[in-house]
Amino acid sequence: MGQEYRQPVYAPPAGAADLLLVRHGESEPARPGQSFAMKDGHGDPALHPQGERQAERVGERLRHAPIRAIYVTKLRRTHQTAAPLAGHLGLVPVEDPDLHEVHLGDWDGGLYRIKAAERDPAYQRAIERQDWGEIPNAERREAFFERVRRGIMRVAEAHSDQQVAVVVHGGVIAAALAIATGSEPFAFHGAANGSISRIVVQDGRMNVRGFNDISHLDGL
Repeated sequence: MGQEYRQPVYAPPAGAADLLLVRHGESEPARPGQSFAMKDGHGDPALHPQGERQAERVGERLRHAPIRAIYVTKLRRTHQTAAPLAGHLGLVPVEDPDLHEVHLGDWDGGLYRIKAAERDPAYQRAIERQDWGEIPNAERREAFFERVRRGIMRVAEAHSDQQVAVVVHGGVIAAALAIATGSEPFAFHGAANGSISRIVVQDGRMNVRGFNDISHLDGL
């Protein structure tokens, strides 16, 4: 039999950081006339009971992965989502200062969900123009993407040849994957709560290896 060339099995290249981007579990619902708790101008809802169940499933899914660190944001829904996995692995999550959710300006605190459900004209413009800055006083896309890139690169630079879990927000995941692929800004908008996406970062370049994996959430 002559020499054979089989299809390779992917492994991150030497020196790369393997980042599992976990979207936090479902958070408590917005209600007209009521604001979420706030932190630094951002809505800071706790997890809904369904989100707690999603967090448990994430922990079970990743408990045997070779994860060396867990990152979260300043917002408590990421801390609560990371808690089961941190317990399994005996790790203390680290806050990154740049990976919190996009600031939604006048609509933070839960009003964004209501305006989106009502198809408010400013929401429609934000979706059509793919820029949260269409919302009154919200963070513009360029500034948001820049800080997401900065946060991702900081985590990657600290974890060469390691896998880490980064528990973040839907907007952050969408931004990171859009940056990595050069896609339209909102191409990856809408990752499911509790989903796992994956990027591998080497020498300042991001390579997408997975998006919106929810196989561990079956039955919820």
